[in-house]
Amino acid sequence: MKKFLLPVLLLLTLVIAACGNTDKKEDTSSDTKKETITYKSEDGDVEVPADPKRVVVLAGFAGNVMALDVPLVGVDSWSKSNPKFDLKDVKEVSEENVEKVIELEPDLIIGYDTTKNIDKFKKIAPTVTYTYGKVDYLTQHIEIGKLLNKEQEARDWVKDFKTRAADAGKDIKAKIGDDATVSVIESFDKQLYVFGDNWGRGTEILYQEMKLKMPKKVTEMALKDGYYALSPEVLPEYAGDYLIFSKTAEADNSFTETDTYKNIPAVKNDHVFEVDSKEFYFNDPLTLERQLEFFKKSFLGA
Repeated sequence: MKKFLLPVLLLLTLVIAACGNTDKKEDTSSDTKKETITYKSEDGDVEVPADPKRVVVLAGFAGNVMALDVPLVGVDSWSKSNPKFDLKDVKEVSEENVEKVIELEPDLIIGYDTTKNIDKFKKIAPTVTYTYGKVDYLTQHIEIGKLLNKEQEARDWVKDFKTRAADAGKDIKAKIGDDATVSVIESFDKQLYVFGDNWGRGTEILYQEMKLKMPKKVTEMALKDGYYALSPEVLPEYAGDYLIFSKTAEADNSFTETDTYKNIPAVKNDHVFEVDSKEFYFNDPLTLERQLEFFKKSFLGA
């Protein structure tokens, strides 16, 4: 009897072990699936890391990624030059230098649809591109949240930000009047620009969230394209009751010494609020928070 039981017991042991191995393989397979998610990009589905650790940004989305606490290893020159971004340990990269991106061993690359060498970047790591302005700036952050597997965090921030910006807008209107106008101008290189309601520099907050008014001339010339180049001589036609002046020391700001500029009502009334262009270019959460605080302080003294 004992001789008969031994082979049976051995057989049962082997079967149980085999089942255990099968279950383990299935669990491993399940774990592997969790390591990636499918992101529905403009160009179709893309398999991306569920928890990216080495992101390269070739466009203006560095602030979106940082706001969601996802590690960056490479960013574009514009983001790198922002003094308010903590990017000292992050390398500057460009769409032209594919080799430098390879060296960073990214697990995810983000760019614009106009970024060069996209096909080459796709061979390095999962690459997702966006068309600038295809969706509004807050929806863009939610899309980045989806891409980074942090959609809920992105949605929560957007909801909170809209409430705070709208409340600030009501307070500002109560102080300056419902009909007061605001212009956003920038001196870049040797050219002067005025901006519409979706070109960074705080325009999204001022016009979309706070519902402040822009001068009629700005609406006519800058609203459609987002910006309009003009000569300093005609600036008075585009200047609102308040001016947000985005400037850098490198640009030609000599027009501010002219009588034409000095006689603009906003200038005479000390209603010009100057900002560092490098801090105000983008419309990511980190920059938007900075812009919101600046406007509250400038208009309200808060």
